[in-house]
Amino acid sequence: MTTQLSVAGIELELFRYPSRQESNLQAWDAADEHLIKHLVDNEQKAVNTAIVNDSFGALTAGLLSIDSGWPLTLETDAKTSLLGTTQNLARNQLNDASLTWVNSRDELPQGIELVLMKLPKNLNYFSHQLKRLSQVLPAGTQVLIGAKAKSINKSLLETIARSLGEASASLTWKKTRVITCIADGKARALPMTTNWSVPECKLQISNLSNVFAASKLDIGARIMLDNMPKGDFKSIVDLGCGNGILGLHAKQCFPEAYIHFIDDSEMSVASARDNWALNKLDNPALVGEQATFAWDDCLTHMSEGFRPDLILCNPPFHQGEAITDHIAWQMFLDAFRRLKNGGILHVVGNRHLAYHVKLQRIFKNCTTVASNGKFVILQAQKISKKAQEPEIEDNHLESPHPQSALYGKPNS
Repeated sequence: MTTQLSVAGIELELFRYPSRQESNLQAWDAADEHLIKHLVDNEQKAVNTAIVNDSFGALTAGLLSIDSGWPLTLETDAKTSLLGTTQNLARNQLNDASLTWVNSRDELPQGIELVLMKLPKNLNYFSHQLKRLSQVLPAGTQVLIGAKAKSINKSLLETIARSLGEASASLTWKKTRVITCIADGKARALPMTTNWSVPECKLQISNLSNVFAASKLDIGARIMLDNMPKGDFKSIVDLGCGNGILGLHAKQCFPEAYIHFIDDSEMSVASARDNWALNKLDNPALVGEQATFAWDDCLTHMSEGFRPDLILCNPPFHQGEAITDHIAWQMFLDAFRRLKNGGILHVVGNRHLAYHVKLQRIFKNCTTVASNGKFVILQAQKISKKAQEPEIEDNHLESPHPQSALYGKPNS
């Protein structure tokens, strides 16, 4: 895995987050390099700049390398982006005093004079982001968007023009192009949430623009809804919750349980929270808050005493445009460490991903609960009789988190 970024006289050491993940993927791409090169070539001055969709801080670190006091506002929907950027700034001894963080729903600050963006995979979300910018950018503000050349077409440029202002693309460099958009100063209304129902579960679902399967129930979740685990569960995690559909149905199945929704996407966590309120699932017989909502990197920052007895998981197999299974590995390893003894991890995934091999290596057991032509539901139980780490020998199974006081050891 390459960790040394070198472009336009700038040298950086960059890692994806967490730094010990075994995905063999870089923390930046050629579009990041192209944007940095564009700024250097055009002798861009350090003006009040917004950076949007900076995966692991390559753009942020690049600008702070040019000018350590460059005033920056960083917008991200991904907690791993925030954590990765912070990690890489520290690694390169770059001061973050000039940074302001906002998520994809926070109010954007006034006075932005330049915007740098990476084109996200989700184009509905991209349109949402452009319309957000249209509400604060004065006419004439330059917005630079880095993307793979193959992703740029007439339709994309028309979307940018409708949402923010006229746009044109540069010549190709390393198979990427920089789109230059000039904001027209006209504020656009933000898109409405997408709403649909799951009649068989009597649930109403509302989704923000960057939520996976925002317009309908995805088929992996559907087979999971039809095959919920059996047991007397009191503490349930919907890990990688998306709009929260699995956790919502778990509350219907186990009305005495407390449900914990966790996702790397802040919009997903917000949608899950809205859907909990929308469906009025609180049990009047229980005391206290019956649902919690965490914007986090898997189970990284849960309290030391947190020990659920069921974790539901529909793992993603991509991060941005990169296809990878390291997120599933992290979810499974975090689940093993966090589950109480006897607790269950209940997973749905595409058959070809072979999650049963991973679960067997970590939990020493794995049962097929249900399957169809495309998906399989697997269940693994934590049955260790003493506190121990899973026996992992292959580098690709190495824990993405170093052992630390945050994790400690599972209860016996």
